[in-house]
Amino acid sequence: MSLNVLVDTSVWSLALRRRPRDLSPVEAAIVTGLSELVTAGRARLIGMVRQELLSGIQTPEQYEKLRKTLRAYPDEPVNVDDFEAAAKANNNCRAKGITGSAVDFLICAIAMRREWPIFTTDPDFGRYANVLSLRLHPAPGSGT
Repeated sequence: MSLNVLVDTSVWSLALRRRPRDLSPVEAAIVTGLSELVTAGRARLIGMVRQELLSGIQTPEQYEKLRKTLRAYPDEPVNVDDFEAAAKANNNCRAKGITGSAVDFLICAIAMRREWPIFTTDPDFGRYANVLSLRLHPAPGSGT
């Protein structure tokens, strides 16, 4: 089993798009958890999460600053098997009445195929984990 952790947009966003003084104590603990994963070289990023993080940025200066920061984190390679597994995960969840985004199911597929937990604050992943063989990285103070 790998020690790597696939980090979802929700966690990266707390760390990179929010001011530390605006974080709740739970959110600050989550950012600390991410920092520990980054320091240990265990945090993993995929291109779709990078795109989500860079989308909706207010100014070109903010965009460029975040783009440069994210360049420190290489993208996990994603291949055709990952996309097919994402479609299968989507189908399996949909059959149980659980819907989600294409990005979410790609994150699920990549994590399952590599046997990595997902670090997220998004409660949808808890619902997916009820159907898929998915592990969630415990988010400090969030109850996951």
